Amino acid sequence: EARGVVLGKSADKLFSLSGLFAVYKPKGPTSAGVLNLLKERLLAEAGVQTNGNKRNQVLKIGHGGTLDSAAAGVLVVGIGKGTKMLRTMLAGSKKYTAIGLLGKATDTLDATGKVTEEKPYDQITKGDLENVLQKFTGDIMQVPPLYSALKKDGERLSTLMKRGEAVEAKPARPVRVYSLSLQQFQPPLFTLDVECGGGFYVRSLVSDIGKELSTCATMQELTRTKHGPFTLEEHALYEDKWTIDEIARSLEHCTSLLPGEPSHKKLKTDHPGETAVSCE
Repeated sequence: EARGVVLGKSADKLFSLSGLFAVYKPKGPTSAGVLNLLKERLLAEAGVQTNGNKRNQVLKIGHGGTLDSAAAGVLVVGIGKGTKMLRTMLAGSKKYTAIGLLGKATDTLDATGKVTEEKPYDQITKGDLENVLQKFTGDIMQVPPLYSALKKDGERLSTLMKRGEAVEAKPARPVRVYSLSLQQFQPPLFTLDVECGGGFYVRSLVSDIGKELSTCATMQELTRTKHGPFTLEEHALYEDKWTIDEIARSLEHCTSLLPGEPSHKKLKTDHPGETAVSCE
């Protein structure tokens, strides 16, 4: 069909939106699922007909780094020309609040998985936990989880694992932890605040802390409270604010947060496959 349809003002406004903003991703849906819902909402508000299977190619939108479906919090979204700025977001620092559970390990390293091990934890004190955290601060090596969005031959490791295929652990890689602190300790639960660089897995951290304490641990809950300059309190738009006007307002507000455009082209990363921003 020719796109010779006369579109209204709201559609014009929608297609002129450009930049980065943040939405709140609730626990449950995937990051891609949240993005698709956002897209549907905006196109419906603008009165743009999307012909069924030709997935609304008309609106350019993407996110700046997957948040696991079991996790909640800030998801940075690029719209229009903003989609080109998303790659730089992947490397930016992120803040999380995580609740870990001592004494249990799961195959996915979080509450969605099958319990693979149980160990006593009553001997562990708050002091033990705080001492261990120092080992995980700074530049450290981390083995990514087997169930993850990292890819092998173009397929996500989590997809391969769920299909029952043997997946080799990825080698440990350098990651950066800017700060790590214990917020609460009510055995078996402990709450951590962590600020880290790109490519960091909080559930691997929780699991590694368990091992370091000679027991095991798995992540119960995860909330991303900050990604780059975008914070959960100040910038994340909840679902009731997913409207063209609210996003326009947010884009205006968020432009001031971003550094000026560098004139030189950014070099491609060493592992282009591993930083793929999945966004259909």
